[in-house]
Amino acid sequence: MHGVASDDLTRMPGSRTSQGALASASPRAAASGVSPDWRQLGLESMASMLVLTLHRSGTSYFEAACQWARLHPLNERVIAVRHHPMLLAESTRQLALALQSTHLPIAGNEPLEAASVRMGLRLRAQPVERGSATTVAVALSVSDLARSRGGLVGFRLTAEYRYAGVPFGTCSMRLARPAALGVPVENPVNYSTVLHPPAGAVGAATDLDVMLARAPQGRTLVMPRDPGHPVLLGGRSGRLPTLGVLEAGRQAVLLKSGMTPAAVAGLRVDLHRPVPLRGALVETEVESDSVRFLLTSAGSLAAEGSVMLLRPQ
Repeated sequence: MHGVASDDLTRMPGSRTSQGALASASPRAAASGVSPDWRQLGLESMASMLVLTLHRSGTSYFEAACQWARLHPLNERVIAVRHHPMLLAESTRQLALALQSTHLPIAGNEPLEAASVRMGLRLRAQPVERGSATTVAVALSVSDLARSRGGLVGFRLTAEYRYAGVPFGTCSMRLARPAALGVPVENPVNYSTVLHPPAGAVGAATDLDVMLARAPQGRTLVMPRDPGHPVLLGGRSGRLPTLGVLEAGRQAVLLKSGMTPAAVAGLRVDLHRPVPLRGALVETEVESDSVRFLLTSAGSLAAEGSVMLLRPQ
């Protein structure tokens, strides 16, 4: 970490260091608000765009609005939809990209990517959509800035989501350089011997959203049914994006526990090295208040996380 400085803007909102970290942003940052373009965020189409507006509300604080369609690909096809938890994580990821293109002067041309994610859900407060889309308000704070050679190489984004003034979810995301994690190493797998579980068994809306497969000896592997999934994989090849890792862990826990998606109250994931798109081994361990999941590739731990489940009363 030689030559890298770190600041916590949440703890030091008035310091000269934190002021300078955000003051050197592009001229658009001075505007009252921006409506990011889907191309600006590297999305495949406008249909993937979740962010409506973004504007600064303080030195290290921002406010945003996001819109989640009832017929979003991850949502169930029912009349009254409780939105998929990955929409909250994907909204936070898109907001992080929007901040990098408008307010945060990152080092280099490659945007920083999520290296860890923490999510908490208030199940009873989550909006239920019966119309076309749900618009949610988001309060954002930026902290833990790390710099190298005049630009940012890492930061933390914390988002609180509200609907009709009531908070229903939080997401904290640590972002870092993609190169910091290295190159993924795949496990040798005989793909002709694996079987995908049904969507309902892993809490997915459709079979194309299934991220796992069963292999011989009862092993569970990362094996996306749709290698080009526009949300969970983001069109990437070779490695699994952080949100894809988080969803694979969520599905593995639901598959193992037999519980429904409505029982998920929190999720966490930390990447240690890149996870290959296919073949990583997924294991679960029951803990006191959650179920831990581990992803290993070529004998090494690539990612770990946990899913907090609400037990039936």
